[in-house]
Amino acid sequence: MELLLKLFENILILANAMSFYILIGLLIAGILKQLIPDDFIASHLGEKKSASVIKATLLGIPMPVCSCSVIPLAKSLQKEGASKGAVQSFLISTPITGVDSILATYSFFGWFFTFYRVITSVIIALITGMLQNMIDNKANTEAVEPVCCSGCCCESQVTEKKKKRFSSKEALKYAYVTLFGNIYKALFIGLIFGGLFTTLLPKEILQPLFEYQFLTYFAVLIIAMPLYVCATASLPIAAAFMLSGMSPGAAFVFLSAGPATNSVTMGVVAQMFGKKSLLLYLGTIATLSILFGYLFDTFLGKLEVLSIATEAEHFSVLDTVSTLMMFGLIGYYFIKSRV
Repeated sequence: MELLLKLFENILILANAMSFYILIGLLIAGILKQLIPDDFIASHLGEKKSASVIKATLLGIPMPVCSCSVIPLAKSLQKEGASKGAVQSFLISTPITGVDSILATYSFFGWFFTFYRVITSVIIALITGMLQNMIDNKANTEAVEPVCCSGCCCESQVTEKKKKRFSSKEALKYAYVTLFGNIYKALFIGLIFGGLFTTLLPKEILQPLFEYQFLTYFAVLIIAMPLYVCATASLPIAAAFMLSGMSPGAAFVFLSAGPATNSVTMGVVAQMFGKKSLLLYLGTIATLSILFGYLFDTFLGKLEVLSIATEAEHFSVLDTVSTLMMFGLIGYYFIKSRV
């Protein structure tokens, strides 16, 4: 019973740290969705030029989409004629640099780590896309079968071309129905795993692994790459790892490689572009994630990164209310999915 209470407390600590920022981030994403035309991305990236890689990376930063809903958008870019590199850059940068992910990252790790994560994800996306375009000298003229999708990926496909007038109702609907409906399962799983890791993996057990820097990086990479947890939902797991003694650089590897290389995204990249492109995609992300993680630990490792409180009583009433609202939405969508 004591262990269960501790697990529940740790889950609440993680939820309290991020719930307010998740709700605000989703609201901003909903507003952006109303302000940005539906065909904005395709109209700017529907070209096979190297410049499209830069555009794909930069335009992906404010886009209000999560790790799964970015997939149909990537498919639409491919249909519009965007280069392989542009599509892959978009797949990497967009989920990590979404406004909800940025605010949630800040809630756990502060502005400095958040800024580092955003900048490095942009660099990783640019390098991956440029390398892909460099080796892809011949245009891919083969017809590609449509990507089969289910669940959240299908819900996010954009069909309308005309931009509607700003609607507060539609902004809220997109924020708390479409987007939250996309991530609620992954978010709940991330909180559960974060609580489990914090409760069941004491520092004494993991410390020997954490003493070997590069071994930790590779171990985290092996865990992160196939794990289907979106950019936001991976945050409580990374926070739990750090509470257990993991270095900020290793946590960065987890947060950088995981969202861009989950099992679903890997399958889509292989299906859209082939196995060689997938190997380049995975290899570049893995190598650069480890490099940037190492650089962080080497030059910035002494910084206090983890900014969450470790005791439930340290959280405000606003944090508690936000957590109740977030769990209320999670419960609603779980019930709705069973009806």
